[in-house]
Amino acid sequence: MALFSTPKGSLVGGVLAAIGASLCCVGPLVLVSLGIGGAWIGSLTALEPYRPIFIAITLVFLFLAFRKLYLVPRTCEPGTPCAEPTTLRNQRIIFWVVSVVLVALLTFPYYGVYFLE
Repeated sequence: MALFSTPKGSLVGGVLAAIGASLCCVGPLVLVSLGIGGAWIGSLTALEPYRPIFIAITLVFLFLAFRKLYLVPRTCEPGTPCAEPTTLRNQRIIFWVVSVVLVALLTFPYYGVYFLE
């Protein structure tokens, strides 16, 4: 659990959970865009019942990363990379970029139908 106590670990956990949540919808689109087709692609929805669980896990990890970046005060020794303000700024930029990508993945079933028309 030590990996997920860092902002980077929380973001990685959130990305993995979001990929799991959107796998049933994004997976067939990726396969079709790669030229792999067939009637069997329609049956790739086996993970659909677990989608709410993956969404909840994603939101928990995003909250943990947000908490670590914005709410918990940092205690860093001088001279370490943690003590430099650019490190925190870069981590926050990465957090928001990853958050936007995760929201796009999580909401794909709602706008993905427009790609398949």
